[in-house]
Amino acid sequence: MKTATIVTSRGSINIKLFDKDCPKTVANFEKLANSKFYDGQKWHRVIKDFMIQGGDPLSRAGGPRVGTGGPGYQTDCEIRPHLKHAKGALSMAHAGTCEHDPSGEKLQGECSNGSQFFITHRATPHLDGVHTVFGQVASGQDVVDAIRQNDEIVSIRVEGK
Repeated sequence: MKTATIVTSRGSINIKLFDKDCPKTVANFEKLANSKFYDGQKWHRVIKDFMIQGGDPLSRAGGPRVGTGGPGYQTDCEIRPHLKHAKGALSMAHAGTCEHDPSGEKLQGECSNGSQFFITHRATPHLDGVHTVFGQVASGQDVVDAIRQNDEIVSIRVEGK
């Protein structure tokens, strides 16, 4: 099992990754994390009682384009019907909209991921079937709940097999 440790300016968040269910998404996140892509970025989107979002390299410098940055490539969504946006879900953020049927098959729309991700404060079932859930907070939900916009992502590292 793979795990991620997100060190923030407010403490650490430990996450169990769903590498068996979402192998491409977890592999991409691991590659970015362990190459220090996320180090020094900011939590650029924080919505109280909903989620915190990071993963935009433009957040380091700030400016009007924050929220639009990525790694320079995209990967496919891996929607799995049994993985839900429960409290503490780690999920990929993406531009565009896509819809999936209950089995996870894509019905319509554009659905691609890059580097931006979010962690939920509470269950958000309206996101099920739209975004790739690829992990779950194992400890540190109190840190998730304490994050404020522009707090720092000190580092993210992925470990395990």
